[in-house]
Amino acid sequence: MSEHGGRSFGVWAPAAGRVDLRIGGAEHAMRPGADGWWHVDVAFAGPGDDYAFVLDGSGEPLPDPRSLHQPHGVHGPSRVYDHADFPWSDAGWHGRALPGSVVYELHVGTFTAEGTFDAAAGRLDHLTSLGADLVQLMPVNAFGGADHGWGYDGVLWGAVHEPYGGPDGLKRFVDACHRRGIGVLLDVVYNHLGPEGAYLPRFGPYFSGDTAWGPSLNLDGPGSDEVRRYVVDNALSWLRDFHLDGLRLDAVHALHDSRARHLLTELADEVDALAAGLGRPLSLIAESDRNDPATVTPREAGGNGLTAQWCDDLHHALHAALTGEGHGYYADFTAPEALPGTLARAFWHDGRYSAFRGRTHGAPVDTARTPGHRFLAYLQNHDQVGNRAAGDRTAATVPPGLLACGAALVLCSPYTPMLFMGEEWAASTPWPFFASFTDPDLAEGVRAGRRREFAAHGWDEADVPDPLDPATRERAVLRWQERELAPHRDVLDLYRRLVALRRTRPELADPRLDRFRVRAGADGRELVLHRGRLRVACNLRAVPAELRLDLPARGVLLSSAEVEAEDSSTRLRLPPESFAVVEVAAPAR
Repeated sequence: MSEHGGRSFGVWAPAAGRVDLRIGGAEHAMRPGADGWWHVDVAFAGPGDDYAFVLDGSGEPLPDPRSLHQPHGVHGPSRVYDHADFPWSDAGWHGRALPGSVVYELHVGTFTAEGTFDAAAGRLDHLTSLGADLVQLMPVNAFGGADHGWGYDGVLWGAVHEPYGGPDGLKRFVDACHRRGIGVLLDVVYNHLGPEGAYLPRFGPYFSGDTAWGPSLNLDGPGSDEVRRYVVDNALSWLRDFHLDGLRLDAVHALHDSRARHLLTELADEVDALAAGLGRPLSLIAESDRNDPATVTPREAGGNGLTAQWCDDLHHALHAALTGEGHGYYADFTAPEALPGTLARAFWHDGRYSAFRGRTHGAPVDTARTPGHRFLAYLQNHDQVGNRAAGDRTAATVPPGLLACGAALVLCSPYTPMLFMGEEWAASTPWPFFASFTDPDLAEGVRAGRRREFAAHGWDEADVPDPLDPATRERAVLRWQERELAPHRDVLDLYRRLVALRRTRPELADPRLDRFRVRAGADGRELVLHRGRLRVACNLRAVPAELRLDLPARGVLLSSAEVEAEDSSTRLRLPPESFAVVEVAAPAR
């Protein structure tokens, strides 16, 4: 704020010879400052006023790279927004730590037919009854297009997508979650810009090189100090100003940083400092393809210090075992020992040869020092469903018994379980890629690119839905009425019971990998997880199986089918494609 009670505006444009602020129908010359920043005070400016920057007398108004509100879309002016004006009601919220939690990933635009934060908040009672602790929102920052998209093509990282409800809509959603004891994580994309509305590079050297999805962030070249600050400030604002409980960092392996102190380490350090100041835990969860334990190793032990990371190896091993698929990257997970080995060690590729990559990949997790809660386990997520040609969910091809086994392996493992919206009732709706780009050439390029990509992986191009057809998004919207119908009702009941059992029997959430054991048959389809005094027995075969326990049974706590378990016997007879959670006798001392 200026001394006149108006507002100060600033923008980083180090290569510009002139910068003007356009607001209220007039242009105000900005004065150059240190390190490429430009500033101006406007006495009459306040919340609700639209503004834009004009570079070098071009006459073209550009949105603020640090915009907090884009009510007119990514091509329009920014709007002055004051975080202090929102009436929060979560003063008693003390946060939700990741260890022991169940995460629920959702996309605001398809969670409900309305596709808004307010409509999503109207479904929170479902998440409460399910037992979800943390909601992970897919990206909600401003992206190009009319209304709908996945959100990974964002171009203004601090502004909330207006069709969802804008910044106040997100805050109302977070506030409603906190009232119900649910924390909120947000997926953020710092590794590239989307193709529509990407004005950021006009202001400065924000990008250098390319990724598979767009220009790569300049983290270590000239001008990168301000670029890194841009990322860190954005992350801190989501956590501080929107009261979020953590961030999921998209594809951190695409952050090319040769500095001695990696951006991830710097970000983790600043987020930990903010958490200390706010008095509540804040989580940073990476998506990484590197299988590098350093990502989640504490900084004092030489790692990046992130809270956790998505663990695709766990997904791939489960998916290959449940579906029998062995194409693409699933080919590395078809061996009988892949599922039990990955369950025991988090990474299957821990220095092991990857035929898909044509080289060795990853490094081993130190199971004596690294807790399992640092790795998220899941049967489905937006990538693994949405990057299939038709966006078909696991339930479309996997029988109910095997789905139940997969849910038990995820929710009874030492890892942090994550569910993808609708999974808990075996939703029939697909979840393919969709977008709403308005540029005709860009739209056609996206259509053709998706078809080529899937054809290269063996899918028929005719099976790929048009991502720009509004009906593609509409088909992805959850059908909430399914929850009351068979067989969806039974699947939901089982998920609720599994989550509840995880709550009442803490050994099922115990993250200590050095105390976790996985026993498997020769074909890898008969599994017994050792969880304290509990045994989670799974028969993935299509015929009955008799599994041997290491200690006599004392009772079946939960099962997906009728199980024969004689008291004081070590023999457990499981029907085809079923699981049972069994309590065993205490070991002799």
